[in-house]
Amino acid sequence: MNILHLDTRPDWRGGQQQILLTMRGLRARGHATELMAFENSPLLLRARQEGFHVHANSPRLGRWTAARNLRRLLAARPFEIVHTHDANALTVAWLSGAHRCAALIVARRVAYPLGRSAFGLARYRAARRVIAVSEFVARSVLAAGLNSKQVAVVYDGVELPPPPTPGERASARQRWRISPGDTLLGCVGYLLPEKGQELLLRAMPEVLKHIPNCSLLLAGDGPCRGRLESLAQELDIAGALVLAGFVEEVEEVYRAVDIFLFPSREEPLGSSLLAAMAHGLPVVAVASGGVPEILEDGANGVLIAAPPEAKQLAASIVRLLRDPAKAEQLGRAARETISTRFTADHLVDKTIECYTEALAAS
Repeated sequence: MNILHLDTRPDWRGGQQQILLTMRGLRARGHATELMAFENSPLLLRARQEGFHVHANSPRLGRWTAARNLRRLLAARPFEIVHTHDANALTVAWLSGAHRCAALIVARRVAYPLGRSAFGLARYRAARRVIAVSEFVARSVLAAGLNSKQVAVVYDGVELPPPPTPGERASARQRWRISPGDTLLGCVGYLLPEKGQELLLRAMPEVLKHIPNCSLLLAGDGPCRGRLESLAQELDIAGALVLAGFVEEVEEVYRAVDIFLFPSREEPLGSSLLAAMAHGLPVVAVASGGVPEILEDGANGVLIAAPPEAKQLAASIVRLLRDPAKAEQLGRAARETISTRFTADHLVDKTIECYTEALAAS
């Protein structure tokens, strides 16, 4: 198959990691795979570095100009699949008429419902397949009136890393000045209200009462950083908070932490949660959105009922820290969950199934 991926995000988040994993897997299976994305975006630069054929659009271009560029590309190169990865990319593809010359595939990674406007729904109805990242997201798509035969669920995938050596773990912890005997809690994600980092800070005073040598590492940037810094001062926990910003080598975070926290209020699925589980970390997460499709409370992680309360979260963290045998068992079970259901190979194989079905439906 000849496949073109289309992404219009300027930053690097979980979705961009999933696009690159998918492209690698498709190429490894013999499929011609190209990318159209914003010039100098992290995804385009990484794809180019890995030898993919990339097509750059300026982020200053309007949708019509971007659509005209895509139309020219589709006229020059015979793509069978055009796979869009965000709503703006879908609009560009639809305006270009991509659905008339290729099988249009739409990735749906967000939790909010589809717009009910005629224009908004027309874009999705033009797609051969809408790939939802979870059953939770699929239900929101179907609620907008799309045909169930159009919608498929393909979970995110991650690579299974080898367990870190003692030296690698020690080096990762030294990066953030964590002493060997201290405890480190961690969270990876864009700093937004719905991602729930404020809940973690509000839980920390109670955690520190019981585990005084404990720190919280937040990896990621975003508009809430200033608010979180101020809140840490208000709660008198600034000395226990590490705001690491965007971490290029994010594996260092997973090697360093003892427990991974995932407080998102309504998460479509959670690629950083999957990555933490792949690293064999015990996880404490809010049972919202697609998270219960990954975690079973007490079996491969700890789930906090939504809406979460800081005291409840703190109690779960302290309980797990005081039971290292249970934490280790949950970490092993988490990694096993990834190996059986959420690997990059699963992601790629299921995506190819969707492509094949979409082409057969033409």
